[in-house]
Amino acid sequence: MNRVNNLILEMIEFDAGEPELIQHFIKVRQFAQLIGDLENVSPDNMEVIEAAAVVHDIGIKVCMEKYEKCDGRLQEQEGPVFAEELLNRLGFKPEVIERVSYLVAHHHTYSNIDGIDYQILVEADFLVNLYENQSSQETIQKTYNRIFKTESGRKLCSQMFMIKD
Repeated sequence: MNRVNNLILEMIEFDAGEPELIQHFIKVRQFAQLIGDLENVSPDNMEVIEAAAVVHDIGIKVCMEKYEKCDGRLQEQEGPVFAEELLNRLGFKPEVIERVSYLVAHHHTYSNIDGIDYQILVEADFLVNLYENQSSQETIQKTYNRIFKTESGRKLCSQMFMIKD
C-alpha cells in the first residue's frame, strides 16, 4: 500500500465519528489527483498535492475541541503541527512534509498562491466546498473568475456548475 493510502487510513482514524470531514477530504483528494493528472504535474508534486488534499482540514476537529469554532484562520494556525506529526510517522520525505505543512497553513489564503500544488489544492477544495455549501450561482461564478487558474480546474468547475467562461 502506498503512503497516500496509509495517510487516508490514518486521517479516517483521526476524524473518526466525523463522516462529513472524511467524505470531504476524500472528495478533495480525488479532484486534486484528477486536476494534477490532467495538468501533467510531476510525481513529486503529485505526492505533495495528494498528501495536502488528505490533511488540509486536519485542524477542524482540533479547533472545535479547543475553541468550539473552526474558521479558516484557526485551521491554518492549528493544523500544520498535526499534519507534520502524521506525515513524519508515515515516512514522508522532509521536503514533502515541509511543503504540505505550508499548504495546510495557507489553504484558506487565496492571495499569493505560489505553485501548482497550492493552486490545485485550492481549486479541488473549492470544487467540493461550492457543492457542499450549496453556493449560489453568483458565488460560484465569482469564485470561478477569481480562483480557478488551471485549464483543468476551470473546465471541471465550468462543467459541474454550468459556469460561463
